[in-house]
Amino acid sequence: MLEFIQLLKQRYQAVLSQPGNESAKTSYQQRIDQLILAEAFMRKGQLIASTPEYPLQITVIGPTQAGKSSLVNLLLNSNVAGVSPLAGYTVHPEGFCNDISPKDCSDLQRYFGRFQQLQQAHARTDRYDCYLLTENTTVSKYLPPSVLWDTPDFDSIDAANYREGLIRTIALADMIILAVSKEKYADQSVWDIMAVLEDLHQPTVICLNKLVEGSESLLIHSLKEKWRHARNDEFPEVVPLYYQKQTGMPVWPESRQNLLIQMAHKVNHKKQARYEQELLQKNWQYWVEPVVAEHQALKDWQELIDQLIKQALESYQRDYLNHPHHYETFKYALAQLLNLLEIPGLAGVLSGTRRVLTWPIRQIMKLGRKRQHIADSSHEVALLKQIAEHMLIQMADRLLDRAEQNRQNPWWKEASSLLRSQRSDILQDFSEAARRYHIAFQQEVENTAQQLYHKLQEKPVLLNSLRATRVTTDAAAIALALNTGGIGMHDLIIAPAMLTVTSLLAESAIGSYVHRAEAELKQHQLNTVKQSLFIDGMGRKLSALPKQLTHLTQFNIAPEQLQAAEHQLKEKRHGLRLL
Repeated sequence: MLEFIQLLKQRYQAVLSQPGNESAKTSYQQRIDQLILAEAFMRKGQLIASTPEYPLQITVIGPTQAGKSSLVNLLLNSNVAGVSPLAGYTVHPEGFCNDISPKDCSDLQRYFGRFQQLQQAHARTDRYDCYLLTENTTVSKYLPPSVLWDTPDFDSIDAANYREGLIRTIALADMIILAVSKEKYADQSVWDIMAVLEDLHQPTVICLNKLVEGSESLLIHSLKEKWRHARNDEFPEVVPLYYQKQTGMPVWPESRQNLLIQMAHKVNHKKQARYEQELLQKNWQYWVEPVVAEHQALKDWQELIDQLIKQALESYQRDYLNHPHHYETFKYALAQLLNLLEIPGLAGVLSGTRRVLTWPIRQIMKLGRKRQHIADSSHEVALLKQIAEHMLIQMADRLLDRAEQNRQNPWWKEASSLLRSQRSDILQDFSEAARRYHIAFQQEVENTAQQLYHKLQEKPVLLNSLRATRVTTDAAAIALALNTGGIGMHDLIIAPAMLTVTSLLAESAIGSYVHRAEAELKQHQLNTVKQSLFIDGMGRKLSALPKQLTHLTQFNIAPEQLQAAEHQLKEKRHGLRLL
């Protein structure tokens, strides 16, 4: 699961870094911060599992000028935390080892991952991928043995630069100290972050800093209202800190001297796994929303392709296979049947003139290169090209509509541009595929003619009748050939020989067989066109187009990856399903 959260975070960051996604920036940045928090919280779980006795971690957080560093010094009874009147002075998380050795914190490097551990003297303000670890040499009466963390603010203009370090340090905390001043406690940024932290179930103390006499009760009442509006758990302990002008330091009340030591006993690492699961489940749908949208777009894309292929095939059936004047394929089979109707004893001039008649038919039916001119003059091939072009026009229109309806999702707009750029190549590939199909399918035409001839051989009387019909119609066909200089494709289909043979077969004893042979040829032709041209051809090319979309603007998380992660989400670490 941790790997998936890291992948999801990286994809958000990559998408957000691209121009032209202004509308989603705020939302995406919020999700990135939440994913960083979840990742860090899960890393904390690994740290607890591998090092159960790792030192207690206490993190001080707050807005600018709330006095966080001064509070850290107060709790440590030291001046190790840098203090400045300038906002944004602290830009690195800095841990102070109180009553423990820095050697006891060696596992922190594994927790912080790519962040490098540095000493105070080596910190650079222009580098944010690091954290500081310093040993406190004084004795604190307020803290248990622990690492006390001073953190950058979360509300300044520059906070985006060091936000990740802050979030990681917050997730590491076993206890949270929220430092706010009377000027800053009501800021929305304070309560936005406190609302998010509720899911981490960290014991919390609010330090109300820079107070003046008489304002305490009113401010605490207002704090309660803010807390109840942001969170549903119990309102925490509030420690009022009065400012001393002489020292410039807040004063920790004696009555709360043991507060943090007592709170340390409330830390319960046994529930860490459950808290992780709850955090993921609560935010999961929000986090994966754009991933699911991409998957839905891919599904809609494929459904659109399937729908357009269905419409294309309906047009092919209506305008070719079922059209009484345009369907030529079965006529070709009957023309081949004429060649098979040999007449014993035919000789002389008739034999020679027949070669003039049958030459166009033989050329049509031969395999190999001599067949290629069939596709060039075929009405079927021309119609298929028109259907393919119309299909792409429809698809382009649908994509533009989807892009207009989903302006926040660039997927459809990019898909539309990609289709437009590759339209010519797709049509050219389809045209060549249609031509190859048409030439190859002539073998099925010949097979149908052979089947008809073998069936006729079972009916000698009918066979002889057809042979006689061929002899009588040869004269008319020869005359036509002599007058026109040859028999063209269309002439062949409407020639008297073809019409006569068609009528005789339809009205004969094998009429039902002929109709069945024609129907089977049509069905086989439909299946072949559907599979070879539209599913394996254009359909496959269109289905592959989304893979060519710009990866930097897409999440590109496979549905299988998401499903595997969601399966883990439904399982506890020990394998029992969460109810």
